[in-house]
Amino acid sequence: MQARNCNHTVAHHPMKTGILLINLGTPDNPRPAAVGRYLTEFLSDGRVIDIPWLPRQILVRGIISPLRRFSSSKEYKKVWTEDGSPLLLHGQELTRKVAERCTALSTANPELGELHVHFAMRYQQPSMPMVLEEMRQKGYDRIVVLPLYAQYASATTGSTHQEAMRLISKWYVIPEIHFVSQYWDDEGYLSCFTERGRQFDLEAYDHILFSYHGVPTRQVDKVYEDRRCANHSCESEINEENKFCYKATCYATTRALAERLGIPEDRYSVAFQSRLDKKWLTPFSDKVIEERAKAGVKKMLVFSPAFVADCLETTVEIGEEYVEIFEEHGGEHLDLVPSLNSGDDWADAVTHLIQRHL
Repeated sequence: MQARNCNHTVAHHPMKTGILLINLGTPDNPRPAAVGRYLTEFLSDGRVIDIPWLPRQILVRGIISPLRRFSSSKEYKKVWTEDGSPLLLHGQELTRKVAERCTALSTANPELGELHVHFAMRYQQPSMPMVLEEMRQKGYDRIVVLPLYAQYASATTGSTHQEAMRLISKWYVIPEIHFVSQYWDDEGYLSCFTERGRQFDLEAYDHILFSYHGVPTRQVDKVYEDRRCANHSCESEINEENKFCYKATCYATTRALAERLGIPEDRYSVAFQSRLDKKWLTPFSDKVIEERAKAGVKKMLVFSPAFVADCLETTVEIGEEYVEIFEEHGGEHLDLVPSLNSGDDWADAVTHLIQRHL
């Protein structure tokens, strides 16, 4: 019996990877109708307001959205530019820069294959269904989903991943999928915020506040088997039990930045902003600012590391509302450290982060 010659050449096509950067969302325009649509979609998410569906719909569609669309519209008009929403513009510009860097990375490292970068918003436009459908049609071998939230929270990263899985699960051909859950400890991310902090004379400030977006306390409690975040040393350490606790990673981010900037513990504090009620993470940023001003603090610097792009919560809430609170209670000067936005160093950091997950 003759032996067959099995020396066939196997053709390898270069791997095609689609990278999806995702931020939270923004209205299509600052008018009340568009703001109402955005608020309704955002707040109807069961991971954002985690109560049963019917009371959530009554609350959002019957109370919050109809009432807040007008006041929120006024706030959006303050930050809107001739070209549109700053959050969207920064996201698009960051995507363009990261795409350029990924092309260069792919050229220098052919084994990585082709790298293509897309951008979507979790709520409103460009929508995840639309962008993921475009990615499906590209026939990628692998997809990397990278939400632009450094600290994991169910209402942000969790919601984004759940929606991506829901959409991708309907595809007939499902490629390799990689989800990036958090990157608060990434050296590039920390270096970017460190460099922005160094633009200020830190010694000139009486106190430095690290202000993070708040979430309901019950949402961090759900991370644990005993349903009690307060039992897990979240303000002092990261461990196996609390590594996905939003409160724990916010405090850990603060410690990492303070160490890099040489800020001693007695000169900074951590707080949480944008609360809807008293059952959210404490201390509240506005209350801390008020208390510090009353205690004699005259100059305060505020970091907001949970926001990688400037938005209402940084530009208006901190940059305007908190400044007023500070000055009303005896403070003289409050400065806000800018977000990372679409800076070249941040585009470099995101590209390196992507490379780590290929």
